[in-house]
Amino acid sequence: MTRLLPEGASLRFEGLEQPLQILRALGGGTQGEVYAVRCGAEELALKWYLPACLERDPQLPRRLRQSIALGAPSEAFLWPLALLEPTAESRPLIRHPKAGFGYLMALRPAGFVGAHRHAGGDLEISLQNVLRAGFHLADGFHQLHLKGLCYKDISLGNLFLEPGSGRVLICDNDNVDIDGQGGGSVLGTPGFMAPEVLLGKAKPCASSDQFSLAVLLFRLLTRHDPFRGQRELAIRCLDEPARRRLYGEEALFIFDPGDPGNRPDPEEHAAALVTWPIYPRALQELFEQCFGPGLRQPERRPLTGQWTQQLSRCLDRRQHCPHCSQETFPDPPRPARCWQCGSPLPPPLQLQLNQGRVSATAGNTLHRHHSSAGPITVLRP
Repeated sequence: MTRLLPEGASLRFEGLEQPLQILRALGGGTQGEVYAVRCGAEELALKWYLPACLERDPQLPRRLRQSIALGAPSEAFLWPLALLEPTAESRPLIRHPKAGFGYLMALRPAGFVGAHRHAGGDLEISLQNVLRAGFHLADGFHQLHLKGLCYKDISLGNLFLEPGSGRVLICDNDNVDIDGQGGGSVLGTPGFMAPEVLLGKAKPCASSDQFSLAVLLFRLLTRHDPFRGQRELAIRCLDEPARRRLYGEEALFIFDPGDPGNRPDPEEHAAALVTWPIYPRALQELFEQCFGPGLRQPERRPLTGQWTQQLSRCLDRRQHCPHCSQETFPDPPRPARCWQCGSPLPPPLQLQLNQGRVSATAGNTLHRHHSSAGPITVLRP
């Protein structure tokens, strides 16, 4: 396959003092190609666009310059660092009549894998680290929204996880724009788009991000789609009209508390039925709110801060079942039983902090949001 940029060559770009050595191609798609490059002693990633991409999306350079000027919302983002246009001497080395342009970003560290692998059940990761990933994800978009930005295309395909820690990296940040701008050609990814965007009634914005975030969190926590239940099984061909009904016109959450008409099938959707009861009611209620009233009323969707709060509280309750060693997240005042083996769970040793209680379980951690000034009390069962 002929690549746009010659591997091994050193190219010069406007505004960069040092040339970039093209080390190797990392991948490509309809927008362009991504390369590992060396700038001095540092290895970075370079995304290079096909010229047709600019024709489809003339606002792309403006958005990139804007993002570079604003800076990354948090370390969870593989954020654009510099916009690149080749110098006259380097243009002939680019294998396209129109040289195009690109941007620099940090190189994804080893150990991070695509989130789609977890959603497909192909990744060994603890429940604690799944919840940590959800927390970091929600916090990342919280920081992005605080900057007055919207992401527009939250999905599994734009997320990487580090299974051993729960850290996340959010990629493909070239669609990010000022909330309310409404420009760009990207509307979202099927299955993650807010109903009003899917049905052509609105453009992507912060409130549609909130919906897409909830879908992604549900996919991470349950490894299932929030709208694919018994209604999906009645569809012979999941074509575009069927998708509009399933995710827009007739969307019904599989665990809707008031309408059981789209419950998961015990054989086809077993993962959802196993994983949903693991989590505390307060976390479940956020999904019910977003996929219930929030389906048609964007203003009723949970905010990013609500997700971080409940995910953090869930992590604070983590304890191991003494019978099967499974991770559990007891939900007082409901009887504490292991979701896997059904055994009763003994009351745990807890730390009483100003910001709540944390079970004194091996692997549980204290963070800045726990540590406001005040005493720490040990609560014995």
